[in-house]
Amino acid sequence: MRETKKCIIVDDEPAAHYVLANYIKQNPQLELVFQGYNGIEAMNFLRENTVDLMFLDINMPEISGMELLKILPTHPKTILTTAYSEFALESYDYGVIDYLLKPIYFPRFLKAIDRFFATENAKKTEEAIINSVSVKVDGYFIEIELDQLLYAQSFGNYVKLHTTKRTYLASITTTEFEKCLPEKNFMRIHKSYIVALDKIDATEKDFVVIKNERIPIGITYKRELTDRLKKLEL
Repeated sequence: MRETKKCIIVDDEPAAHYVLANYIKQNPQLELVFQGYNGIEAMNFLRENTVDLMFLDINMPEISGMELLKILPTHPKTILTTAYSEFALESYDYGVIDYLLKPIYFPRFLKAIDRFFATENAKKTEEAIINSVSVKVDGYFIEIELDQLLYAQSFGNYVKLHTTKRTYLASITTTEFEKCLPEKNFMRIHKSYIVALDKIDATEKDFVVIKNERIPIGITYKRELTDRLKKLEL
């Protein structure tokens, strides 16, 4: 059976809430945890809570759905709901997984939910397979076991890989290396640092501690790091 996923509705139309809430109620894999009627309410909720899926209207007062996606540093998987289709292409630049045109019919809603779970399953499969990363060190490719990786540190066009055994200087950029890592286990917490979340021994106001090393947390990453660590504790 599929794992239950937390979802929210953000729409300024009460009628849209009624329809979507009813559809969600008929899907035991979904749990509706919040209903917001504008972007500000959604922002305030997402600052304090982590959810898996957001049903988001585009045309709302003050902050539109597209503006909300641009403002949020990170956001849940999103299914847009709107009476207009002109933003469909642009929406996929922000990780939107589907686009439901109003009035929303139940079969089309189910198709969007299946697409959401398909992306979740693909992500789990990919993460399950990745247990090492091949990097070039001193002109030769070696395998770095991910369960031994503590953190990665930018070093110009190289990356220092700090593992439980030793430190390697790999010929790869931090951005390139980040793409090789399973998102579930690793996170960039600073423009120069990526850490293994399960290797964090302690957190301070502006640092995490891994094996007695204090690693800075960039201000733009603080909230996401807090949310990710809370999720690991559940």
